Amino acid sequence: MTRRGLLIILSSPSGAGKSTLAQRLLAWDDTMQFSVSATTRAARPGEQEGREYYFRSRSQFEEMIRADEMLEHAEVFGNLYGSPRAPVEEAINAGRDVIFDIDWQGGQQIKGSALADDVVSIFLLPPSIAALESRLRSRAQDSDEVIAGRMVKSRDEISHWAEYDYCLVNRDLDATEAELRAILTAERLRRSRRPDLVPFVRDLNQEFEERGT
Repeated sequence: MTRRGLLIILSSPSGAGKSTLAQRLLAWDDTMQFSVSATTRAARPGEQEGREYYFRSRSQFEEMIRADEMLEHAEVFGNLYGSPRAPVEEAINAGRDVIFDIDWQGGQQIKGSALADDVVSIFLLPPSIAALESRLRSRAQDSDEVIAGRMVKSRDEISHWAEYDYCLVNRDLDATEAELRAILTAERLRRSRRPDLVPFVRDLNQEFEERGT
């Protein structure tokens, strides 16, 4: 292993392109993986344990919280959702990057965890509020009422942009993907993330000694 893996937090208001860009990053580097959340909601047709979610009862989930086995968690519409710690630690210890598609609250919990030093947090902004609403409507998935609710929530999400390490304006998917790749490439090369450099420099110094330099 030449480095420890990154814990990549990717956040944005709904409709700003977060999920699309996360999938592009996974296609760009197939050693990366997506963090699979645990939930107390029932599995839907076609969903598989460990692929879409880890399905747990409420008592099991609450026990995981008490045992500090969750990096972050929240209750949404009566169901608990969260990120189990063990699979993430296993991945980053093996040098694999893990992408989290979570909101600012989940991001804050992870930044306050024991894995804070591994975090790279990125917030995606829409080019305009009009463009954000247009993207939500172009999905043709939600009613006007649901879209209005998402727009209200978007204002709260955007208010937390300054809490992130990086903030990108997603005007164009290709350009934003290139910026994300540049960020991850640079973060992977940080000296603090490269345990291989210490023995390498030691060998260089040994060469100096052998040459009498």
